[in-house]
Amino acid sequence: MKLVEFNTIKKYVFGSLLASLLFVSCTEENVIELEPYNQISENVAFDSKENIILSVNGMYQAAQVGQYNGAGRGYPFGAAYFQQNDMRGEDMVNTAAFYAITYANTWDPSGALNTVYYWIDTYRLVNRANLVIEGVTKAIEKGVISEAEGKDFIGQAMFFRAFSHYELLNFFARPYKFTSDASHLGVPYRLKPSNSVATIDENIKLGRGTVAQNYAQVLSDLDTAENYMTSKTTRSTKNGIVYASKEAAIALKTRVYLSKGDFPKVITEADKLNGKYALTSDPNAPFANNYGNSESIFSLENSATNNPGVNGALASQYNGRRLIAISPVIWNEGSWLATDKRRGASMVLSVSGVLFSNKYKDTSTLSDASPLLRYAEVLLNRAEAKARLDDPTYLADLNAVRNRSLANPGTEQYTAFATKADAVKAILLERRIEFLAEGLRWNTIHRLQHDDVAPMSGIPQKYKNGANPVAADYKIGIPYVFKTGDVPGLAYSDYRFVWPIPTLETSANPTLAAQQNPGW
Repeated sequence: MKLVEFNTIKKYVFGSLLASLLFVSCTEENVIELEPYNQISENVAFDSKENIILSVNGMYQAAQVGQYNGAGRGYPFGAAYFQQNDMRGEDMVNTAAFYAITYANTWDPSGALNTVYYWIDTYRLVNRANLVIEGVTKAIEKGVISEAEGKDFIGQAMFFRAFSHYELLNFFARPYKFTSDASHLGVPYRLKPSNSVATIDENIKLGRGTVAQNYAQVLSDLDTAENYMTSKTTRSTKNGIVYASKEAAIALKTRVYLSKGDFPKVITEADKLNGKYALTSDPNAPFANNYGNSESIFSLENSATNNPGVNGALASQYNGRRLIAISPVIWNEGSWLATDKRRGASMVLSVSGVLFSNKYKDTSTLSDASPLLRYAEVLLNRAEAKARLDDPTYLADLNAVRNRSLANPGTEQYTAFATKADAVKAILLERRIEFLAEGLRWNTIHRLQHDDVAPMSGIPQKYKNGANPVAADYKIGIPYVFKTGDVPGLAYSDYRFVWPIPTLETSANPTLAAQQNPGW
């Protein structure tokens, strides 16, 4: 392809294409430990099975590391996914300047790089996925690769395309139930790769679909991904975790349907995974053995030679550099038992009485996986759906997750709740505890706005920004009392509840400029 001059935003979009064609030498058994990059022309990227594998690995690389102002920081599904989602909630604390904009709700459309690169890198990943879908489809037609192998790769790309747009919806759009028919604005859903003047122009001019339309396409992509991808049972244990699989698409659908409020479908999808995974007996095991446990459904691989670096990697930010601490808000929650194993040293690091997550342990080489989907989440998604539908079997799923962390499950497990609201709130608390420091809190806050059973309104008040919590503020069983200097809550009606579409995008796309989120 001959390079031509475009305006600034076209150069950005075309730059996404060039980034998408930076493929890497590796074998299927080792997805992320990569040799130095080789730039491959799009004309040959899909002309052999070897080059197709390289292109697919390039897609994973885009998901794992991404770019942040010229450096890899883990956008969109590496470390940045966890950090930005956690910093939008109240259960983790920003201890320095790294995440102040997200933590204190002080974004802007042009200078807040957190929001700008969340948008840019997620659409870069979408473009890589679309390149794989188009390129592998043609390769199947030409007989370069078998239909079965090709569909597996296409399914993986559709999984990333769906996950990417769903993630953008959580930051740049109001929740599904904001309007009765979800007719409010979502995000531009890009289905074509930016690999020609025509498709670049088309993608640049693409406007925002409705949230209903976006969700329908996300679920359509995931249904196709499920049908196309092979099962994790056909792969080695490690590859069953670090490559998207049929089971990963199913697990993600339980999350999407929960956000949509389609509870019967949550149960239907979750039931498909019965017998496919097992919770580990120790809650620390999925983190102590990232790439070989029975519970992890999909994680992005990191290695000593390929990770988001000290300025982004999970173990660096949550543990080694300690830029994100556990908040007294969740630590002091009265219903979180003092003897819960998830309070123990294997999962929580105490430094002079200040508490940090110890889930990400490799502070030396930063090789901890990025755990995007675990079976514990599927069980809690199903438990919540069943509780909302007055199905008493929700207790089995809830207790399965909770009991493994209890000192005395026989006497401490849940037996019944007085009301549906009490049951749902117990499940939601279990989510906060189980997925602490795993980037799931914002997803829950977003979907619960004005919920009919366990409503939230806006972003909760948070512990003060920019310093380690005071050790004396950690008091198990004594709810934290907010003080002067803590971060105030943000009303759901506040325009800052949703992030602005970056100026980089709106300045070149009059359609999106006219569809900017209100207030920005």
